[in-house]
Amino acid sequence: MRRLPPLAAVRVFEAAARVGNFTRAAEELGMTQAAVSYQVKLLEERLGVPLFARSGRGIALTDMGRRIAPQVTAAFDTLGDAFAAVRAENESILTITAPRTFATNWLAARLGSFQLARPDLAVRLDVSDTMTDFATGEFDLGIRGISKPSPDLVSHFLMRMPVLPLANPAFLANYPPVTRPEDLLALPRLSPADDWWDLWFETAMEGAYEPRERPAVRFDSQVLDGNAAIAGHGVAILSPPMWLPAIAAGQLVPLGDHVAHYRNAFWLVYPENKRNLAKVRAFREWLFDDVKTALGDDPYGALVPGVGAGQAV
Repeated sequence: MRRLPPLAAVRVFEAAARVGNFTRAAEELGMTQAAVSYQVKLLEERLGVPLFARSGRGIALTDMGRRIAPQVTAAFDTLGDAFAAVRAENESILTITAPRTFATNWLAARLGSFQLARPDLAVRLDVSDTMTDFATGEFDLGIRGISKPSPDLVSHFLMRMPVLPLANPAFLANYPPVTRPEDLLALPRLSPADDWWDLWFETAMEGAYEPRERPAVRFDSQVLDGNAAIAGHGVAILSPPMWLPAIAAGQLVPLGDHVAHYRNAFWLVYPENKRNLAKVRAFREWLFDDVKTALGDDPYGALVPGVGAGQAV
């Protein structure tokens, strides 16, 4: 165990020894001259030797003071370099955590444009559906699908989760046209036990829906459901904003025009102490612009009228 004198007193000694004057040391440290004098006296009492010789004309280092001053200054320089390296690394790396669907189907294809806009930042993306404890300092910010913002975090609304059935046109060509919501019950549906199906049918059929169990392929991820639908294996219940490129390419088409909205929404969240970091501000502004641009006229109702992407709560 290291036996060190009070670091506050050591810091004062280092400054006074370096500038050769208590008054100038006080100005550098933002202290009063009396406080500097007190800390030096405290250090001398702890060491049992005088470090400065005082006279009416000022101060001068004693032999002991001259011996240890360069070593103390070097030690503070080493500490300064260590913390500067931490700050530089922290300022140059942006760490983001996002759920699987948003990370895979939204961020992965778009982060390149952010990197081009901010080539000085390295981005590390963690893909996880687990809620993050920002107190650990592992992540700068997160995107989460939650029903309401957390009171412990700065939260910005990104988009709601509209849901409706989507399928590959080639798959649909093998079945009679779907003209009513109940027609979907006769088609192979992916993950039919997903509660999004119940939500959509109950609202589309205005309460006349009765769940029907039938053998089917079941996945635990919207990403897997969507890719299976693109491959022509069935109808998937998906959130269209997460599948805009596939819809635009004609790989998926919506069945009907009824859109239900899941209780959760996507939010950008981060702790208050990260709010004014330049890298967080840069990503926040880029993401808001990206969401607004991508959703355009918002045909699926992902944005809330009067709220919009980026609204802080």
